[in-house]
Amino acid sequence: MKPLIAGGLALMMATVLAYAQTPSSDDLNRRLIERRAVEAVIWGIPAVNTDLMRQEMLTRTPGKVGQVIYWGRPLDWHNQTLTPNPDALYFMTFFDTRNGPIVLDLPPNDTNGSFNGNIVTVWQMPLEDAGLLGVDKGAGGKFLILPPGYNGPKPDGYIALQSDTFGGYMLLRSNLKSHGDADVQAAIAYGKRMKVYSLAQAASPPATVFSDVKDTDFDSTIRYDAAFFEHLNRIIQDEPWIDRDRVMIDSLKSIGIEKGRPFAPSEAMKTVLASAAKEAGAWLAAKYDAGLPPFFSETSRWTFPAPPDVVKAYSDGFADPNAYPTDSRALAYSYAYIGIKRLGAGQFYAISIRDKAGDAFDGSKTYRLNVPANVPVAQYWSVTAYDRATHALIKNVARASRSSQIPDLKKNPDGSVDIYIGPAAPTGQETNWLPTDPARKFELMARFYAPKKEFFDKVWKLPDVERIAITTGGSTK
Repeated sequence: MKPLIAGGLALMMATVLAYAQTPSSDDLNRRLIERRAVEAVIWGIPAVNTDLMRQEMLTRTPGKVGQVIYWGRPLDWHNQTLTPNPDALYFMTFFDTRNGPIVLDLPPNDTNGSFNGNIVTVWQMPLEDAGLLGVDKGAGGKFLILPPGYNGPKPDGYIALQSDTFGGYMLLRSNLKSHGDADVQAAIAYGKRMKVYSLAQAASPPATVFSDVKDTDFDSTIRYDAAFFEHLNRIIQDEPWIDRDRVMIDSLKSIGIEKGRPFAPSEAMKTVLASAAKEAGAWLAAKYDAGLPPFFSETSRWTFPAPPDVVKAYSDGFADPNAYPTDSRALAYSYAYIGIKRLGAGQFYAISIRDKAGDAFDGSKTYRLNVPANVPVAQYWSVTAYDRATHALIKNVARASRSSQIPDLKKNPDGSVDIYIGPAAPTGQETNWLPTDPARKFELMARFYAPKKEFFDKVWKLPDVERIAITTGGSTK
């Protein structure tokens, strides 16, 4: 009997200890809210990304929904969107179909200019690519954005796009022949040929309003704090539920976000939400640091621009019933924006966050990238440096990129180009220099516009970036 008694006492003590260690209902509720808030950030980041840009437009520029803002010079650090392209002129319009279909009337490619454009929903789900290598093949056209549940007429002569959200935006990149003043002005004039109006106004469209925001501090970087949920709540209030996302209804309700009700978190709730946002941001940063799949070879430090599963989902509209890559989608929209339906047709991007030796890029060091001759693109290639922490253009530097559009870019005897990346230009290499901030880490993105078959066949490969010692002002560093 003694062993049985001892065993019973041990079981009783274990049970008592287990109950003593059980969290209180308040603690359990706090943990649940924090976990659900983390998941809400991961799920909601594409739409919050959109809302951050829209709010910057509404609060910092003269622009309004249904109008067009544009940057009247190649982008510099005043534009703090996520990994933008400084080698095209950006035109951006936000639309709202709540009162009926919206027309995006886009110009054809001709001797005066061309563009690459992408039209997306609030969730940055691509509706269509437009422009030189879009669905219109450079012919331009009238893209008709239809609101959710639309069953009205679809007039002839339009490219009808069915949206599952009322809002969305288009990014039109007016292509530059060079960064010279005359070519910049020509690209602006070409971009201003686009028109935005409602279908109801199609018989006599009003003039589209354009606002140049080149000198505006436009900051839509992701802030992982309690304010993230203010943006997310705005999306929930303004937009319909998409069927695949209805599982989030109760989860969001538990953190205070519910359609038709005000979002008014207590100070204690704000503390929990801020902690959750910070944790989600740290998780995404770690996932990004782990690296995306390599592109040019199995060991290349140049990677795909986004996880392959989210690229596939965006190309087919989440058609696979057994896949919904929200984690990969969150990762992509933590460092970039816009959705591309046919990645690789009009443009392809490659990211590098480490040098050839596998070390993270350090803004106080100097590096060299050798771009081999005969880059297989029909338009241009470029290399841009971004702040590693914010994924935006590096602040307070003279230029953001180097591109094949730069006429005075120095070439080597074999036709290749050496790009020098660091805090100071090597002696005699100022035109090929891409500046960094010595106090911050950085990352690189290589862009290839209108890539050819040889690019994807890996006949041509971009080498890894190498750290070097340089000579400046007579001294070697």
